[in-house]
Amino acid sequence: MQIIQAPRASAILYNLLVSQKERLPWLLPANICPIVPITFFKAGVPFQFVDISARTLHMDLEQAEASIRTRKYGGLLYAHTYGEASTPRDFFADAKSLDPELLIFDDRCLCIPDLEPDVNSFADVILYSTGYAKIVELNFGGYAFMKESVSYRTEHLPFTARDHDELEKSYKGSISKRARFIYRDTDWLETDSDLHPLRAWYDYRRQIKNGLKESMDQRATLNAIYAANLPFETQLPSEYQSWRFNIRVKNKKRVLDAIFKAGLFASLHYASLAGIMAEGSAPQAEMLANEVINLFNDHHFTARQAEQICAVIMENLK
Repeated sequence: MQIIQAPRASAILYNLLVSQKERLPWLLPANICPIVPITFFKAGVPFQFVDISARTLHMDLEQAEASIRTRKYGGLLYAHTYGEASTPRDFFADAKSLDPELLIFDDRCLCIPDLEPDVNSFADVILYSTGYAKIVELNFGGYAFMKESVSYRTEHLPFTARDHDELEKSYKGSISKRARFIYRDTDWLETDSDLHPLRAWYDYRRQIKNGLKESMDQRATLNAIYAANLPFETQLPSEYQSWRFNIRVKNKKRVLDAIFKAGLFASLHYASLAGIMAEGSAPQAEMLANEVINLFNDHHFTARQAEQICAVIMENLK
């Protein structure tokens, strides 16, 4: 496999999409990061959403396979919800047997970054990110392990930070209102390395490796506080707790309001984008989004804050 680098992981996805001869539709999980379908908009590549599985919280593989059997797709993007790292190798193999030309894109941006390719994977591209709020947060950079047979060229697009900020404000507004997002093309995607010069892979790899230990130590410390102080039945399984510590509650709004009122913060990723960025609905993704709260376990949060937020949550669970 070849190693691809870019200032942002989304630039690698964009370059891949525009490098293909045909603009066939792709399958995406409904709970994907919004910047992913927006990258498809920019590349002019259609897509449709697949709901998630209630059991795995990842893309519903039966629904995806049924779609692949009924029409021709350019690719399938598989994402790891909350960084849970298991990979459906058998499904990837089956999808390839149904359509050998189908590109399989394994989006591991929320996972613990691997520095060697997964030689047993049937994926054509395995993508990682070291941007903001990732496991290793360098505030720049993405890299991918990509099969030599995949068509890929680097595009050079103009970039304006203001356009990026306005796009972010726009899509967040649509998600909060559950309103249809209307894409307008601007210079929001950073594809060149003028602002963030790319390091040699050896140096970049060393920087990731050095940052990983500190990151995982911090996460282990805060996760232990959350696990000990919050009801076990609210907690997602441990394999979903690396990127953030995730709980599911029935009174999410009340708990979140109390957290922010106490001067603390949490996040609520990821909303279902079905009906916002494409037609359709995704009941399981919507149910998860209505209940989940992501508690910070990185350098943006301290052990003292973790203890405080646990107390707030416990006071407002009923």
